Amino acid sequence: MKTTVIGLLIPFLGTALGAACVFFLKKDLRRGVQRALTGFAAGVMVAASVWSLIVHAIEQSAAMERWAFLPAFVGFWLGVLFLLLLDHIIPHLHRSIDQAEGPKSRLSRTVMLVLAVTLHNIPEGMAVGVVYAGLLSGSANITAGGALALALGIAIQNFPEGAIISMPLYAEGKSKPKSFWLGVLSGAVEPVFGALTVLIAGLVIPAMPYLLSFAAGAMLYVVVEELIPEMSAGEHSNIGVVSFAVGFSLMMALDVALG
Repeated sequence: MKTTVIGLLIPFLGTALGAACVFFLKKDLRRGVQRALTGFAAGVMVAASVWSLIVHAIEQSAAMERWAFLPAFVGFWLGVLFLLLLDHIIPHLHRSIDQAEGPKSRLSRTVMLVLAVTLHNIPEGMAVGVVYAGLLSGSANITAGGALALALGIAIQNFPEGAIISMPLYAEGKSKPKSFWLGVLSGAVEPVFGALTVLIAGLVIPAMPYLLSFAAGAMLYVVVEELIPEMSAGEHSNIGVVSFAVGFSLMMALDVALG
């Protein structure tokens, strides 16, 4: 149980460390740096969705033989539809940024920005939670190293995300401590949803393949809807593509080496 608690907190620590960049950097992140960090985050999330979630979901359904893909298929689409629903409730990250020049109040923009990143963090927390639930139950082909690899991969992805939140808020005129805490707040939802997922998955072990692929579908939705447009917008989009490849290969290596 102690290992699970630590695993759930590791991604949150990544967000907090990224938000702490506001204390060490004087200016907002340059566009090229933001594009590179976003591409890296997208690569990590895609690799985690495939290697740490969908593959395990299919392996756990091997007894269904030719229909072994079905739980992963159903769970994946439930995850996509869940994020589609949230997407209509919580504003897009790129939309909230674009509205910075409009007549919106600073408070409104701050709330929109934090809510948008919180949307990203929900499926990430669920992904870590369901993997550790599989580790605790022993019903999944998940090792402690594999679960740690996913937690570390999400933490690496969260580091630039925390910086992307706190730095623009500071550039808007917020104080450094307030910018830091708002960045941290955006990641607080991860351990909460992770813990809830552990509890649910522990009660309904046969649903594990569906939960694994649900988290994968939700994460990939975020990547395609939010991160890829951000990393490829404007000139020199190859920076985002190369960073995507780096993030994907690093997460893949972590999952195989530690799993």
